[in-house]
Amino acid sequence: MSMFCYQCQEASKGTGCTLRGVCGKTDDVANMQDLLIYVLKGISIYSTRARRFKVENEEINRFVVNGLFMTITNSNFNKSRFVETIVKGLELRDDIKNELLNAGGVIDDKIHECATWTGTIEEFESKSKEVGVLKTENEDIRSLRELVTYGIKGMAAYADHAFNLGYVNHDLYAFMQKGLASITDDSLTVDQLVALVLECGKYGVDAMALLDKANTTTYGNPEITKVNIGTRNNPGILISGHDLKDMEELLKQTAGTGVDVYTHSEMLPANYYPAFKKYDHLVGNYGNAWWKQNSEFESFNGPILMTTNCITPPRDAYKDRVYTTGAAGFTGLKHIENKLDGSAKDFSDIIEHAKKCSAPTEIERGEIVGGFAHNQVIALADKVVEAVKIGAIKRFFVMAGCDGRMKGREYYTDFAKQLPTNTVILTAGCAKYRYNKLKLGDIGGIPRVLDAGQCNDSYSLVVIAMKLQEVFGLSDINELPITYNIAWYEQKAVIVLLALLHLGVKDIHLGPTLPAFLSPNVVNVLVKNFGIAGIGSVEDDIKKFMS
Repeated sequence: MSMFCYQCQEASKGTGCTLRGVCGKTDDVANMQDLLIYVLKGISIYSTRARRFKVENEEINRFVVNGLFMTITNSNFNKSRFVETIVKGLELRDDIKNELLNAGGVIDDKIHECATWTGTIEEFESKSKEVGVLKTENEDIRSLRELVTYGIKGMAAYADHAFNLGYVNHDLYAFMQKGLASITDDSLTVDQLVALVLECGKYGVDAMALLDKANTTTYGNPEITKVNIGTRNNPGILISGHDLKDMEELLKQTAGTGVDVYTHSEMLPANYYPAFKKYDHLVGNYGNAWWKQNSEFESFNGPILMTTNCITPPRDAYKDRVYTTGAAGFTGLKHIENKLDGSAKDFSDIIEHAKKCSAPTEIERGEIVGGFAHNQVIALADKVVEAVKIGAIKRFFVMAGCDGRMKGREYYTDFAKQLPTNTVILTAGCAKYRYNKLKLGDIGGIPRVLDAGQCNDSYSLVVIAMKLQEVFGLSDINELPITYNIAWYEQKAVIVLLALLHLGVKDIHLGPTLPAFLSPNVVNVLVKNFGIAGIGSVEDDIKKFMS
């Protein structure tokens, strides 16, 4: 095989991509991603040891976070960017090694090869094929190592967004590096790796809490908002991905230019924040989940800004209109770099491009309602609790997570349609596009779909659950009338799952398929200890959940 990758839900044949990623990732890019993770492990071995001597290297903290984020599914397809990053990583690895030695640290003979390997750029290709996932022969050890790796990747994404708004938590950086270093240790047992997985979940909660604080402190608490899904006659820029700082800077720079801004996919929740509502050229949301971008980007007519992951290989029809920034990248696309001094990015090129384009072609009309993050729902707590007490609301269904191309994901649309009318859906992430435009009505003025925001806003759903647990005086969060029926796709969903497990949530149903990277024995551990399960038919599942 020329590559091996099974980190996302669409892993080929449910086992792994071996020639080319279903995401469109080529084998050489996949292998460079493997080599970058290998180098990050080497850096982390030294940095974790250096912390024992009170050495904290901020450049390495940022580098590890960015490197992890680049390897998330649908984030970066640009081989040259990975090569440049690996070269820089080897330099930083030597720097932190010297810092460790200067601080009095000792490097033993048993240190992992990833902390000592050096090679020329010409040797990267051959080395990359030696260090991938399958290098770990034991299936269960491999499974747990990858579960930690993917959880850390998701955590890095959230830490990166928080950093962009000026919020940091050095304990997160320390754990990410400790985790990467730990999975190079062949002496760790299955039980020790399971403990590391759960520890990863603990820091996942911390990462989501940090980002929630960063977002709400900077832009205010999300409010119940009706979001326009139609278009206007001005030229526009479509912003996708997840980074709210990029959203803010784009809105500031487009103000007064005659160029409108539309959100796409996971950027939809930006419309819920008070700070963005002052911009009258923020028109609303255009389109649906990330996987429909090929047709929607073409009909938009104007330029598109991809701020993070969720990019797919662009078609020639609109390729010259796509710009990337941050961790996102694709060979041949224009990339807007961060400013070295930390000042605002320069979006002038994409703005001038937009002025030369036609207005977006309207693909739908109407409004969708969102903004039900924890602060807003807790403000409605009395109303919600009363509805539960009188039986108007029988059960809540957490249907957060990701959307994707697989036909089996129609399950979630059918599930939402067939749920009894005395149920409420709590959602976050792009999974909501499977049902957020359905006419499901309300219960006493409470919409039956409560959208908390992006995938990282799954934290809001946890806060809501814990508040309901407190209000009802329950000793166990699992006693609440809440069912977790979650769709997953990539690594940010992994850290959300691990966070829920850390908080003690049990009986989570995960679909449309269980992760390919979970070995049968690891699945059994999750089933036995946490009640993790897959999904069945819509009819059977609803009957089971409602009973």
